[in-house]
Amino acid sequence: MKKASKIITGFNKGEYKALIKDLYTEDARLTKQKNRYVTALKQFIELYGDEEVEIYSAPGRSEICGMHTDHQHGKMLACAVNRDIIAVVTPTDDNVVRITSEGFPDIRPITISKAGLRLAFDEQGTTESLIKGIVSQFQKLGYEVGGFKAYITSEVPLYSGMSSSAAIEVLLATILNGLYNSGSISSLIIAQIAQYAENIYFGKPCGLMDQAACAIGGLIKIDFKDPKKPLIKKQMIKFEQFNHSLCIVDTKDVPANLTKEYRAIIEEMRSVAKYFGKEFLREVNENEFYDHIIPMRKVCSDRAILRAMHFYSEEKRVNKELKALRDGNFTEFKIQIRRSGNSSFEYLQNVYSSKDPSHQNISLAICMSEKILKDKGVVRVHGPGFEGTIQVFVENDYARKYKNEIEKYMGKHCCYVTHIRQQGAMKVI
Repeated sequence: MKKASKIITGFNKGEYKALIKDLYTEDARLTKQKNRYVTALKQFIELYGDEEVEIYSAPGRSEICGMHTDHQHGKMLACAVNRDIIAVVTPTDDNVVRITSEGFPDIRPITISKAGLRLAFDEQGTTESLIKGIVSQFQKLGYEVGGFKAYITSEVPLYSGMSSSAAIEVLLATILNGLYNSGSISSLIIAQIAQYAENIYFGKPCGLMDQAACAIGGLIKIDFKDPKKPLIKKQMIKFEQFNHSLCIVDTKDVPANLTKEYRAIIEEMRSVAKYFGKEFLREVNENEFYDHIIPMRKVCSDRAILRAMHFYSEEKRVNKELKALRDGNFTEFKIQIRRSGNSSFEYLQNVYSSKDPSHQNISLAICMSEKILKDKGVVRVHGPGFEGTIQVFVENDYARKYKNEIEKYMGKHCCYVTHIRQQGAMKVI
């Protein structure tokens, strides 16, 4: 470890330039990132003194293909993006976790003890609950834990569709891994610990995709055929060769309770599986499904059947997109992205709420994006849908123009221009 002031000197001398370039890729952002790290170190010194520190980073994520297939034991593609949360950290010997985070309310110190880690339902939805859940699961799995002081700053905005919750969970777990376990815990286990904290302590049901993408980095393929032991494989594909940016556009929807809409997708897909005596669509043969559409309509709703059609076509698209990338055929990849978006719009029907069809932020953002992009890129709904974000793959030299144009319609600072980051959560320095 080095003192925070010495690391600041190193940044000012350019010692970490190659490291920052490797993480954030874009030349235009390198000075900004250097200044961000220096500011974080100065904030740490102001809060805690000039201690010996380490710096950790966890990226946000984006789902590439596999929209609403995970709950039917399907396949997905996801990636890490080069917007992240960083933490300047020093270990302590008092078994207390102290975190100060830029732009967020004060986080109460958490004592690592039986009483201090007790599950509290009135804390669900807070950062404190995530800290407790992660430390508790570390202990349960037999890993070492201990106190630390940290200053955290984030480039993964809340409600941006890049999963800020998964990024902070994975960051906290990676800090404990680095400080007290010599970095020996695998990225997959880090992701599973983070998922446990979100499900049990934070009180939000979620699959493993968000945490796995943040922890592992790059492009990953996940197969949920056995959801207790999903097959997760990092794909060694260098996206920079394709000269495209990945934009996430926040459509500025007012957050609403859409639990019923999400639940309806799951229940309707399962109603089709149940028709065949199965629990999940992954267990139903696609040809058999199409052979039974006429009698199925007497039992299942038309929308349920359409949503099942989306599942089968999206499953095949996961493999088609991956093959296109491996073959270096980005044109074919974009064709499949467009088809995925069309399927979500027409079959899955998750671009606006059926309870309020007059309100269609995502639909409007998609249509305006197509008008702006023409042949320069492709667009689809992003995340679970109904509200929130869209995803755009756009040629690098057109990305700035796209951002400027879409923000005329959807609001200033709504478009995040990112690139796929090869590194998952890690100790940076």
